[in-house]
Amino acid sequence: MMTLKRFRVMNFRSIMDSGWIDCDDVTSLVGINEAGKSNVILALWKLHPVRDGEIDALHDMPTKEYSSWRSIPEKIVFISADFELDSALIDKVVNLCKCDRDAATVVNIQRRYDGKYLISFPNYKREQSIDTTIVTEIVSDAATQLSGLKEKTKAEVGIKEKVFASYQNILSLLSGKTTLVQSDLDEIKSKYPTGITQSATSEIYPNLQNTQRAIADAFSVLNPSNPTDNAETRKLMLAEMPSFVYYSNYGNLDAQIYLPHAIKWLNNEEVAGIDSSAKVRTLRVLFDFVKLNPQEVLDLGKDPVKIVRDSYGRETTTQPTDEEIKKATEQKAARAILLNSASTDLTRKFREWWKQGNYVFRFQADGEFFKIWVSDDKRPEEIELERRSTGLQWFLSFFLIFLVESQEAHKGAILLLDEAGQSLHPLAQKDLIAFFDNLAKTNQLIYTTHSPFLVDTSNIDRAKVVYSDDNGLTVVSSDLRAADDKLNEKSIYAVHAALGLSVSDILLQGCQPVIVEGPSDQHYFNAIKLYLIRNKKYAPNMELVFMPSGGVRGVAGVVSIVSGKDGELPLVILDADGSGKGAKDKLQSGLYKHNTDAIIDVGEFLDFDDGEVEDLLPPKLMARQIGRLFRDVEDEDFEDFLVTGQAIVPQVEAFAAKYNISLPKGWKVDVAKGVKQQLQKAKTGTVPDEYLEKWETLFDKFNR
Repeated sequence: MMTLKRFRVMNFRSIMDSGWIDCDDVTSLVGINEAGKSNVILALWKLHPVRDGEIDALHDMPTKEYSSWRSIPEKIVFISADFELDSALIDKVVNLCKCDRDAATVVNIQRRYDGKYLISFPNYKREQSIDTTIVTEIVSDAATQLSGLKEKTKAEVGIKEKVFASYQNILSLLSGKTTLVQSDLDEIKSKYPTGITQSATSEIYPNLQNTQRAIADAFSVLNPSNPTDNAETRKLMLAEMPSFVYYSNYGNLDAQIYLPHAIKWLNNEEVAGIDSSAKVRTLRVLFDFVKLNPQEVLDLGKDPVKIVRDSYGRETTTQPTDEEIKKATEQKAARAILLNSASTDLTRKFREWWKQGNYVFRFQADGEFFKIWVSDDKRPEEIELERRSTGLQWFLSFFLIFLVESQEAHKGAILLLDEAGQSLHPLAQKDLIAFFDNLAKTNQLIYTTHSPFLVDTSNIDRAKVVYSDDNGLTVVSSDLRAADDKLNEKSIYAVHAALGLSVSDILLQGCQPVIVEGPSDQHYFNAIKLYLIRNKKYAPNMELVFMPSGGVRGVAGVVSIVSGKDGELPLVILDADGSGKGAKDKLQSGLYKHNTDAIIDVGEFLDFDDGEVEDLLPPKLMARQIGRLFRDVEDEDFEDFLVTGQAIVPQVEAFAAKYNISLPKGWKVDVAKGVKQQLQKAKTGTVPDEYLEKWETLFDKFNR
């Protein structure tokens, strides 16, 4: 099995280069209309579509480049995706090409405009040299072991001395060298003793044999097998690559379906004056679900005699036989049972997903019409589907499409939903998020939206911002922070425009806003919240929404946006470092002058000064994630450098300075995401009691 970890769109419609877009089980692309969200997922769809999704250079190539590129489609890549392989698939790759296991963990698949695929393994590494000490230790250890071995036969006399001399020659050769290259292996082999044969009782020959094998293994990293070079491996990757299913115009079901038209549409025939493009897919899955074709449903509304006469296919005066009428009657009864069974099946399965009410569906064949009736607990009388909300119509249509198609082509597929649920009520959109989480148990899912209610506030890291730059080109960013540079300014503007963050949004969701300084704080508090709730340590009075302000300078601005109509100020939590203290003083002397208790200082929960939100987390948990920033440091682990009882961020900066490492932009957010993922998977008891107590005390302050 493969899991999509990230993808990159290039040279496609409004996108010259999206940059890498990280993917979770559920990923949302958020942006205003015309930002290019659809183009992002259309390109990904065309990597490996379940159906349709043909590459169309005329429409898919950027307009300004078409004249130059149309003749060289084999040179233009438009989509690149990294997939993570599961253990079973890694085993298959290793067995096929005899490569290192690490090299087979991730595969990159690209597609060009000529339809061809390019496959590579980005974790494959070919070292240029190895550390001399590796081989020195192998030989030294072998020499030490050799000194304790005995020559057990007359034929072995002198062999021990010969092997020992060989080891000494190798050590002399290595002396003064810090690294070894491939040519050094041949020189080492020239020092191996010759004329030594193995006997059944020999202790010396196995020592030499194991040493030679260990040296060969040490040099193997200089020429490892590249899985990309293996044709069978490339075939396997294409065979195992997940397919993509694209949903855009869902074609809401009509309450009354005129069967003669449905028959024509499903036979790819047109009906004058009616555009069926949006309905055909939905109609097809509907009739697949009821296990009857439109003609069979049409026959349900006919007299059995007419059914038989119509089957003759021509005008005739021939009267149907009793046997023909009996057969038609039995078929009609069987189809009626199928229709009723489908109604019951849909009602049962729909209730598993839709939480807005307990709906009952009934399919009816009525003459030339196929009707869908709906009732629920509040309105037990049956009402035609089109008289119910457009949200219910949309959800039912989408649900049927997924339910039917997932039985076949959608199994294990990655779902791409364009402007999902835009006609749903805000509360129903929140239910849709839960629906997506359920779908993600079997199918990765990426959706586009401009609705604030379709952004999961507890998993804000799932959201990527999509917007147009000054040249009209589409840009995708996972950076939700406010900053001074123009790119981030546009990102934040797009976020606010798309999400529409206002008090009305929050109130509609029945949420308690808490202003935090940045997205890393948001990740930490959401992770803590979910951990406490899961372990029954916290029961919120209402849903907590942690809103990043883009730094302490942005706190006042966000506060003004989310302040309640009655003037109630939202809670604010600030770091205890210099900038946090300065912001606290300013707010308490101004906007929060009469509501100082609404400002929470992280330092209240720490035993040292200048602490930040990062210090609310167990040091070992933090060190594990921070250590990934310093993988190239061989002399020291950050966890050993870390001093508990002191602010952790300055220590990270000091460790980076010590080894002349430039910390990447957004490193705090990346660490926070990693910690959040760990806490989401953590078992009860993972977090020490002293930190649990701090968290409980802090979150009690949020229950206003």
